[in-house]
Amino acid sequence: MLLIRFFTILIMIILSIDPGIEKTGFALLKKTNSQKKFYFIESGLIKTKKKLSLEKRIFLIYESLKKIFQKYKPSVIVYEEIFFFKNRKTIIAISQMQGLILLLAAMNNIPVEKLSPLMIKQAVTGYGLADKKSIKRMVDQEIKLNKKIEDDEYDAIACGLAYCYLNKKLF
Repeated sequence: MLLIRFFTILIMIILSIDPGIEKTGFALLKKTNSQKKFYFIESGLIKTKKKLSLEKRIFLIYESLKKIFQKYKPSVIVYEEIFFFKNRKTIIAISQMQGLILLLAAMNNIPVEKLSPLMIKQAVTGYGLADKKSIKRMVDQEIKLNKKIEDDEYDAIACGLAYCYLNKKLF
């Protein structure tokens, strides 16, 4: 008797986001159950102009993230949660963006994971109090970027990398 085994290859797409009103960084990583490594797909920055009203800025970010959802169909969303801010306006804006992320996740039935800045730094650099330069250096070592990127995009990539490092057994 001939036995035929079928293997299902599962693909997990991770969308990581560094939320902000002026700049929202995002990164996409892919992992399959047949490989122990993850792969960088894409990253970017969604920018809005200060002269626009808050509701228009949030709508523009919503529309951009919605297109990313439609194109890549992420399996999970990971974002950097608020840790501590001195500026009250900043914490409110970040909270509004986190609400937008949670809404998009619920609308698309996608689980959400939150990572603190400390967890991200610890996972990416091995030191929870690492500075921005250390994070950039580790991201550059792990992922060969073919473009110049800004801090918010680096933060989104680092968030996605941290999720992958912390969840090595995704399958």
